[in-house]
Amino acid sequence: MAKSKKLAKATSNDPSPLPRSSTTPTPSWLHDGHPLPRLIVLDLDYTLWPFYSDIHIAPPIRLIPNSNPPTLADRNGEHFALYPDAPAILRLVASLPNTRLAVASKSPVGDLCREVLKLLRLPPPGEGGGSEKGPKRAIDAFDAGLEIYEGSKLRHFEVISKRTGIPFSQMLFFDDERPNLEVESLGVTMRLIRDGLTWEELERGMMQWRGNQGAA
Repeated sequence: MAKSKKLAKATSNDPSPLPRSSTTPTPSWLHDGHPLPRLIVLDLDYTLWPFYSDIHIAPPIRLIPNSNPPTLADRNGEHFALYPDAPAILRLVASLPNTRLAVASKSPVGDLCREVLKLLRLPPPGEGGGSEKGPKRAIDAFDAGLEIYEGSKLRHFEVISKRTGIPFSQMLFFDDERPNLEVESLGVTMRLIRDGLTWEELERGMMQWRGNQGAA
């Protein structure tokens, strides 16, 4: 699989390869009375986490005990974690009553990606919002499923829409690769990001989606 950018390894033996967010904001869009998308879809590599799943990880992987943020180690001793804001974002979005979460990724190592999501933990209640009964594993936040395989993102979204019954216009997608803007031909709103999923990018994506709905 050809890689167009970010080929430099993004991890190290430091158990916290990226700084943790110091504060978890209360998003203004959460209680402003304007609509929210029914589905938020996330890419994985360089969107949810800062590495290529098929290049940088050497299985088997394990969760490092008591790591904060939750961090994985592979057989070479390299460490891997989500982008700093991502765990709390997943926790919050998963708690929203009318918004679901899904994954659309072209990674050719779907089983490994699922294992990463199973091992990584989300912050407990009080650290990023969410209900007391919210998901504990990252994978459990994605109640609308995971589409992880090579091919056009158009196919990913067609499968997601068929499975969930959610129209494309009600979907907000975060991805780091410009060619994937092709999904907007379906009516999906895509937020093109550069440095991973952050609270700022989440808000910008929400405003972009609302603008497309005429509700900004």
